[in-house]
Amino acid sequence: MTRVTSVYPVLMVDDVPAAVAFFRDHLGFGTTFESDWYVSLARPEGHELAVLQADHPTVPDTHRGARAAGSLLNVEVEDVDAEFARMVGDAGLEPVRDLRSEDFGQRHFIVRGPEGVLVDVITPIPPAAHFAEAFAAGGA
Repeated sequence: MTRVTSVYPVLMVDDVPAAVAFFRDHLGFGTTFESDWYVSLARPEGHELAVLQADHPTVPDTHRGARAAGSLLNVEVEDVDAEFARMVGDAGLEPVRDLRSEDFGQRHFIVRGPEGVLVDVITPIPPAAHFAEAFAAGGA
């Protein structure tokens, strides 16, 4: 295999502008390419995401019309408590999983993103002892 230069999710949606607005407004993504059917987004740290019109001809016929619903997008942040206050408290997004700490090593909350995508906002925390051994060396 040749060197991989980038890997990023592309969410297939019905309403490209609304999906893009969510990621710009709530997660601080900026636009790197924009058309009426496809928008590439990036964060200053280099994280990328794209949004694609689900019924666009570039999508193979066998998959045209498939939607991003059912996807879970993890976003790791330095301070999940501050993000919960900003996104849920200030911006009024409705959490589908309230802020909580998990034994498997995450403090997180989940909000409903565009078109059924769930956005899991996470700060890693030390895992409970019974989960610690499941992490690869240096991963916990």
